[in-house]
Amino acid sequence: MLPSMPAGNSLRTAVILPLLEANAVRKAECTLALDPDLAVDAGAGIEAPPGIPGRPQKPELVPHSQLEQRSLRTLEGRAALIHSIAHIELNAIDLALDIVWRFPGMPEAFYCDWLRVAKEEAKHFMLLRDHLVGLGFDYGSFRAHNGLWEMAEKTSGDLLARLALVPRTLEARGLDASPLVRKKLVSAGDHRAGAILELILAEEIGHVAIGNRWYRHVCAERGLDPVITYAELAERHNAPYLRGPFNLEARRAAGFDEEELAALGR
Repeated sequence: MLPSMPAGNSLRTAVILPLLEANAVRKAECTLALDPDLAVDAGAGIEAPPGIPGRPQKPELVPHSQLEQRSLRTLEGRAALIHSIAHIELNAIDLALDIVWRFPGMPEAFYCDWLRVAKEEAKHFMLLRDHLVGLGFDYGSFRAHNGLWEMAEKTSGDLLARLALVPRTLEARGLDASPLVRKKLVSAGDHRAGAILELILAEEIGHVAIGNRWYRHVCAERGLDPVITYAELAERHNAPYLRGPFNLEARRAAGFDEEELAALGR
């Protein structure tokens, strides 16, 4: 049973409920149930509640270097790879919800965009989780890492840094990785996973495009050059170095310009 939404709350306070939810499936369901017609209340300052984000007891979170590498020739290996993508999608729900409540003073369209992103990430998580269950596993069956949320914590005090380093860096890396991962799973015989990843890639292009659009909006408001500022923010917050191959077609569709693409991997 889903928790009930408090009466009369705004969109920016309503997102806190699924953000705090510890059960992964309920988090996704509660996100999908959010009412997009709630008043946004863009100017409200909201005090950070304790316990963000809610997390289940499993999966155990470990450094990326401690994650086991499994062969895709085995069912367990394919399930572990799908699990890792589901974990990314669960984090992406929290990241989209977090940006809605945390940063006041943006146009209402900003908050509506990120609510749509959160709902699509919830859909992605549920598709992957249901597929895992069909394979005899579940979310939490394998260990995972916390890299995405660690960047959210680093950028919690600056919207420009959050936009630069989460959608435009960490999520954009998914555009590069997705075609190869999909090819590996399909080659191993998992056509259902291939179909899910095809859908996810199409929608993630839109999510990165939203990040690009609002990053440039904030840069323009602050009188900053987007390319120079990105490099400064990436260095300041120790963002991961971007390595190819790059999915230039998807990155162009997501709104990266030629100057930004030329700077990749420098």
